[in-house]
Amino acid sequence: MLDFFTIFSKGGIVLWCFQGVRGSFNGPVNALLRSVILQERGGNNCYNHDSLTLKYKLDNQFELVFVVGYQKILTLTYVDKLIDDVHKEFRDKYRNQIQQNGTLGLLNGSFDFQDDFDFLLRAAEESGKTRAPAAMKTFKQSEKSKKTVKSMIEKPDSAAPSAAKSSTKKSSFGGMFGMLKGLVGAKSLTLDDMDPVLEKMKDHLIAKNVAADIALQLCESVAKRLEGKVMGTFSTVTSAVKQALQESLVQILQPKRRVDVLRDVMESQRMRRPYVITFCGVNGVGKSTNLAKISFWLIENGYNVLIAACDTFRAGAVEQLRTHTRRLNSLHPPEKHKGRTMVQLYEKGYGKDAAGIAMEAIAYARNQAFDVVLVDTAGRMQDNAPLMTALAKLIAVNMPDLVLFVGEALVGNEAVDQLVKFNKALADHSMSEKPRLIDGIVLTKFDTIDDKVGAAISMTYITGQPIVFVGTGQTYCDLRSLNVKAVVGALMKA
Repeated sequence: MLDFFTIFSKGGIVLWCFQGVRGSFNGPVNALLRSVILQERGGNNCYNHDSLTLKYKLDNQFELVFVVGYQKILTLTYVDKLIDDVHKEFRDKYRNQIQQNGTLGLLNGSFDFQDDFDFLLRAAEESGKTRAPAAMKTFKQSEKSKKTVKSMIEKPDSAAPSAAKSSTKKSSFGGMFGMLKGLVGAKSLTLDDMDPVLEKMKDHLIAKNVAADIALQLCESVAKRLEGKVMGTFSTVTSAVKQALQESLVQILQPKRRVDVLRDVMESQRMRRPYVITFCGVNGVGKSTNLAKISFWLIENGYNVLIAACDTFRAGAVEQLRTHTRRLNSLHPPEKHKGRTMVQLYEKGYGKDAAGIAMEAIAYARNQAFDVVLVDTAGRMQDNAPLMTALAKLIAVNMPDLVLFVGEALVGNEAVDQLVKFNKALADHSMSEKPRLIDGIVLTKFDTIDDKVGAAISMTYITGQPIVFVGTGQTYCDLRSLNVKAVVGALMKA
């Protein structure tokens, strides 16, 4: 049984809906819009939300969205056929009304579709019951078995002269017409039109260091977005695909949630408590170095910082932070800040409980009126269960305001694996029903990759979270925000 089926415009106007069970379908549909369609993650037409499975189809020519929802535990084999049939029937029935009246027609129109839907639903259900699995062809039944060596090497010029001449004329005309048809628009895009271009685009993205799975999903999303869309006159398939891909990349790099650290620090000041940031990531990506850069940036903006040395595992970790603290204080001595020490290190040595040290540091910062606490944690591989459990405990116990994953711009597929497993470990080892996951990303070594900037797309796509800082160079000043336009330009550059 279906929970609901709804048809609405991309502008948000609901044209028609069917409800098989009581309750509102606004929540699941809004989640689909926020998490998939608006975030350009439409490579797969299936989305799970709580106990529901949602399947959807986009009509790019008429700017319509068709969504069906049903219980996740059910296996409904007819749903794909139903959504295709409903799409075709609705389009054909109301084509003129939608084309002629536009948005006004959608607002004032009447879409009496219930009887048509009931008929299509019954037909789809019956086809699902009676459909038998297709028998596999034998080799003798296949086209390959009919090919001979002669047929594969026979030349086309063996035909009669008069037939060859006619064929040549037809071929020349057809070839010229086909070429113009490929160059000039005013046609609906099909998957066959786009496949060659999308395949090249996918390889291009992978060469730019986008993870292979992400590149594939991006191209599938673009195909779904463009299929059936009427191209403008003198538009090429390549230009249409490039434009859609570029728009998708911009959308991904500008995620739904913006992190404004300075604004949030000010809000914490009003509440008379320190703003707490926890840094996590794998070994050797530059967590401590970029933590020091962020400390410098905060000090430059007038905030004093307490660094919590919670990497009690790696030899030299505390000494590294001690060195950074000394250098930062030499750049911003107390006499420049009315006698106030702008950065201080809270450390308890090695082999101690990291969660406990973080808790003590936050309490100390509250008592001493520090503005920000930066919690350094041990680098850990995503497959190290004991260390991942310890990180989840530290976050669950201390509830930092921001959890930042520090990752290298050099990685491609590895970035996806790291982020997925870090988030999974935080969820699995958390004691809360709604565990804290990664809130944002610090992308390091960005000055070493030329135009191979694909890790930015991979990391943002997989988490849906923003790149908050970009680390470049070796000095404390080498910290930037992400320039979306420049990154997308580098990705699209041949």
